[in-house]
Amino acid sequence: MKLKQFTISALMLCSLLTTINATAEPASKQLNQLLNEHWKTANKEQIFFRKDPDAFRMNGKLPEMSQKGRERRAKYNSELLTRIATIDVNELSPAEQVTYRLFKYERQAEAKSYQFQDHLYPLTYYAGFHSYFAGAPANMSFLTEEDYSNYLLSLADYPRYNQEHIIDLKQAITLGHTHYCESFKGYEKSISKHLVEHVEDSVFYAPMLTMPKAISAAQQTKYRQQVKTLITDSVLPQYQAFYDFFTQEYMANCRTTAGISSVKGGDDYYQYLIEYYTTTQLSADEIHQIGLDEVGRIRQEMQQIINAVGFKGEFKDFIQFLRTDKQFYTDSAMDMLEKASYITRKMAAQLPKWFSVLPRSTFDIKSSPNGGAYYVASDGSGTTPGTYFLETQNLSSQPLYTLEALTFHEAEPGHHLQSAIAQEVEMAEFRKTLYHSAYGEGWGLYSERLAKEMGFYQNPYSDFGRLTYEAWRACRLVVDTGIHAKGWTRQQAIDYLAENTALSMADVIGQIDRYITWPAQALSYKIGEIKIRQLRAKAEQALGSKFDIRAFHDQMLKNGSLPMALLEELTMDWIKQQKI
Repeated sequence: MKLKQFTISALMLCSLLTTINATAEPASKQLNQLLNEHWKTANKEQIFFRKDPDAFRMNGKLPEMSQKGRERRAKYNSELLTRIATIDVNELSPAEQVTYRLFKYERQAEAKSYQFQDHLYPLTYYAGFHSYFAGAPANMSFLTEEDYSNYLLSLADYPRYNQEHIIDLKQAITLGHTHYCESFKGYEKSISKHLVEHVEDSVFYAPMLTMPKAISAAQQTKYRQQVKTLITDSVLPQYQAFYDFFTQEYMANCRTTAGISSVKGGDDYYQYLIEYYTTTQLSADEIHQIGLDEVGRIRQEMQQIINAVGFKGEFKDFIQFLRTDKQFYTDSAMDMLEKASYITRKMAAQLPKWFSVLPRSTFDIKSSPNGGAYYVASDGSGTTPGTYFLETQNLSSQPLYTLEALTFHEAEPGHHLQSAIAQEVEMAEFRKTLYHSAYGEGWGLYSERLAKEMGFYQNPYSDFGRLTYEAWRACRLVVDTGIHAKGWTRQQAIDYLAENTALSMADVIGQIDRYITWPAQALSYKIGEIKIRQLRAKAEQALGSKFDIRAFHDQMLKNGSLPMALLEELTMDWIKQQKI
């Protein structure tokens, strides 16, 4: 009997020791296990929180956008927050502590996102779930049979994916969370453009036009027929269904006031969006005033250039001159692409003087399939380049005097440099695709100004273009908060942006509709750029002759995307280290 009791006690002791050992695992091991599990789940869900939407690519089954899917992800995110709280951050290395804090910040931000109406707004003036889906094949590499097999799965899954979005949009109608009527006039063209008569003309058929020789001729024929069938029977009917719903139901219930504050809970939603996009606690009023101050400062610099070129007339006359003089425009898409390419090559030669760490990966320059100019990062596999997409469909909205600033922002030393370095640095996977808008767009805007120091903008009109881009971003602080927090009308916002920048009128109107349909995102550019410039000024003042611009830029980029408070903290720590 005693032996039996001893055996039971021994087993209980072993079990207790096992439990203690499990909880006593090194904090580093606990963190890595948590990160690996999260990344595996994110890949399964095909949803990566706070990832640049322009970088959407298909990979087999599409994300589940239903209420059930959101609830599942919210529950899992809550579990991650509970688990990370049990890890002793003080036992982690300094690098691991950054990852820990960033991961916790992201999980808290994701938890907050489930409390708001993000899923009711899968469309903006420039894009939507349907256009991201249509643009994905152009950003993907098709090298193996697995790539094509996964593509078939994605196309076959589109009916479910499309219908789940339509269900959300029907809920938006019920709750009054639809978009502003005037800003969405003609938006149905972004859907109808994909309703082609011939399957071979569809963007979804493009991957079939050039297939790797490693795939047998018979298999290529099979893939082509399967894709044709899926486009005909699954994809096109769903684009038609979405078109019918959008034109007949959604637009019939569009809202009649521009600002998001006009809908129920709109004020709280806007403040949440400010926090999400700027990663700060700034209020709409504070941001509005920052914008007014910046517009005034930049306006003085613009006037200096007007005086320097000897223009006779007022500011508005000079703006009209830029908008209408043919010397500032091209009528050739190829000419636009070639000019942008030349600018990037000239910049590439200067980068080593200003950065000690440069990426290995490359980027392409293409005409934008959906209009506008933007950058799409590589998928990180090493098989796809980054891509700088340039507006070539409406050349009257893309003046040549802003091409330098635009190119430095979107390509190098802007988005390509920051995203490519983030993918190549040794750090947790979730950090490599993370995209805080204030950090990313702030760096892009900082890059425009940096290029001036690097010797670019030798043409005064191009330098004015740089300033008009900076004024444009400063105006965003004024008009975005004006529309969504201060009751500004669409026309008020158009007038303000037109009066204070040299953007073409087509671009002015498009930009205002962008801000109306994508609240707070446009605030991130100036807020992020101001913070980066402030940090550089602090470093220059504190380090004096020890300040190294290359080392500072490496510090800005080596940790990937960060919220503003963490970026500042790490930079101040770096400054202290440089003093030693």
